[in-house]
Amino acid sequence: MSEWNAMTYEGKDTILRVVRKEAERMFAMAERPEAWHAPTACTGWETRDVVAHIVDTIEGYFRAFDAAHGKGEVPPPHGLAVMSQLVDQGASALRDIPQAELMERLRADVAKMREILEPLSADEWTGFLVTHPYMGPVPAFFYAAGQLMDFGVHSWDIRQGTGMAHGLDGDAADLLVPFMFAVWQGTVKTNEVTEPFTIGVRVGGRNAGDYRVTITKDGMTYEPGEIESLPAYIEFDAGSMVLTAFGRGNFGTVRGDFELAERYLNLFFRI
Repeated sequence: MSEWNAMTYEGKDTILRVVRKEAERMFAMAERPEAWHAPTACTGWETRDVVAHIVDTIEGYFRAFDAAHGKGEVPPPHGLAVMSQLVDQGASALRDIPQAELMERLRADVAKMREILEPLSADEWTGFLVTHPYMGPVPAFFYAAGQLMDFGVHSWDIRQGTGMAHGLDGDAADLLVPFMFAVWQGTVKTNEVTEPFTIGVRVGGRNAGDYRVTITKDGMTYEPGEIESLPAYIEFDAGSMVLTAFGRGNFGTVRGDFELAERYLNLFFRI
């Protein structure tokens, strides 16, 4: 179902619709007065810090798009290894802004980002490269995915802080599945790879499929393919894969060599 693959232009309207839904869901949670100082699943962050982080992130996207259009410098990407440290600094710089003011700023930023993404043509959606602050040059569609990661996963973080049972929205999870392999590629600890190996990943949902994932000292590669002949494979539903890739928990069903699966799952730093 190409409309659920945001790496294609056919998925553009779908992901932008789901971003709007997830943003509104976060607005409803974060605008409650009692929620502002409530803890979240992000260590040391209250709801206000999550909002501050997303404001800081989106406004960084504005600078990235300006630079891609020749308006401003294109700084070298930081890499994902320092992402947690730098986003914490960015959020901390905004955390004392009053709730109503910061929420209004977030709403305005989301509207402006929508104005950037909605007019993009098919060629621009997949072919216009914009230098991401951490990942380097990526196609424009990645910025829609970045927004969905922020609103989808961080809404989960806010709900987690309540202590109530909850889950991850299925539409958001399905759209994010293809991007989780890129997250894994950017967070693999290659210095800890002692010998190369290949393991399978089976994921459900609208982007369901089997993938052969190979780890070497040079990094991680993956491709669709048969996995049941491999020493081990891990089954995920869409939400569990997203939350695992983002380090929010330890999920998945292991089939085959349990130690090899654990070796794989522990080869990534968490962001």
